[in-house]
Amino acid sequence: MKNSSKRLKRISVSQTLEMSNRSQELKEKGKNVIDLSIGQPDFATPEHIKKAAIDAIKKNFTFYTPVAGYKELRMAIVDKFKRENNLDYNINQIVVSNGAKQALANAVLSIVDEGDEIIVPTPYWVSYAEIDNLANGKNVFLPTSIENDYKITPEQLRKAITPKTKALLYSSPSNPAGSVYTKKELYEIAKVVEEHKNMYIISDEIYEHINYVSHHESIAQFDFIKDRVIIVNGVSKGYAMTGWRIGYIATTPEIAASCIKLQGQYTSNACSISQKAAIAALNGDNIYTLGMNAAFKKRRDIMLELLNDIPGFRTNIPDGAFYVFPEVKEYFGKIKSYITIKNSSDLSMFLLNEANVATVPGSAFGNPDCIRFSYATSTKKIIEGIARIKDALLKLNENL
Repeated sequence: MKNSSKRLKRISVSQTLEMSNRSQELKEKGKNVIDLSIGQPDFATPEHIKKAAIDAIKKNFTFYTPVAGYKELRMAIVDKFKRENNLDYNINQIVVSNGAKQALANAVLSIVDEGDEIIVPTPYWVSYAEIDNLANGKNVFLPTSIENDYKITPEQLRKAITPKTKALLYSSPSNPAGSVYTKKELYEIAKVVEEHKNMYIISDEIYEHINYVSHHESIAQFDFIKDRVIIVNGVSKGYAMTGWRIGYIATTPEIAASCIKLQGQYTSNACSISQKAAIAALNGDNIYTLGMNAAFKKRRDIMLELLNDIPGFRTNIPDGAFYVFPEVKEYFGKIKSYITIKNSSDLSMFLLNEANVATVPGSAFGNPDCIRFSYATSTKKIIEGIARIKDALLKLNENL
């Protein structure tokens, strides 16, 4: 837009949503597109959660709520932290938002001033860098490698910190790599941050319940750093509630109050009906969540086996979330009649046009040598999608 604000010019369109839109356009043209780009469970929201929403409508919970959310929901979140994470919070430390994305934006916009630095390990979720750009902060990217399961080391972090560093922003389990930090690794990171009294940790834990190796570990468990940790979480992934848009933060009362002040001006409360549904999700048992987790693990193993059979792909074993992030740079420089594949964006577009399979280029996540595959879809689609990709890439090799 010609007269758009400087603020708008600082941010980019989400490449995950852009790829989803392009695949939808092909579907509307009659193409049988298999979408391995979207990051949402393909399971329906559990019945007891839907019933809670229906009951809320019938009981006329259709009015404004407190900006921070219903007291009952914030109490359910407090109870969840104690029950599942052994973390103690009060309801004045909880703020409910319109999805974890808004909760993350609230956190960043509440603590970052112009020129402040946020350390972001790469690969990172697409919106991290753009939210920091919106806050007029400076992104300091820390590259990781497939050999280290895409995780930073304490030494890397220590070297990256400057007097302008305001926060470390990371996720575990991570999107896009599925990396899970161990308790020992988190402790070592926390000890580094402890040395810098004006530095926060924004810990994105939205994939908490999709973890294949151990009980979820939160960096807020270490008392010496807890008052400088902002936990971002929500119900989207663990309870198959992506469209309900309920996220939340747990933090100090002061930062929570800042987030309430900010949110009160640009959205006010999250949907009242969704909040009632989230109460049922958090207070219910985790049988449905555990079932999804088991299904995702089976799909992960299938996808890894199929991807490892494609020449030129290098994968690690992701321990959480529902993504595989293989290195694909061996295909860069290859030529099809209508395209020269220079990077992961070109390769993703090639796979969409040639194989009718939607993926997301690693450049969207700060690692241009990789592509993200989501296995949050049926086993049948995974098998068919990877078969198409393998066939398209074999034909690309033959074209040389």
